Amino acid sequence: MRSNTTHSKMKRIFATLALTVFAALSVGAQCPMCKAALTSNRDHAKNKPVVGNGINKGILMLLATPYVLIGTAGVFFYQYKRRQKYGK
Repeated sequence: MRSNTTHSKMKRIFATLALTVFAALSVGAQCPMCKAALTSNRDHAKNKPVVGNGINKGILMLLATPYVLIGTAGVFFYQYKRRQKYGK
């Protein structure tokens, strides 16, 4: 049987994940000025390479980089502290 604190923590984690997922769904483009400039200059022909077609993906990659770096550092820090605690 779970205690109330564990159940409360699980609810909090689930709510945070749900809000993160739903907030990320609306983040499909960059600032309004960049979006307007790109959509007006973008050609929708399939066989013609255009600069504006990859801008959104590039911006999302640049946005994700700090989170990946901080997450990696957090995992290493967690493992370091765990080894100190258990002496492995």
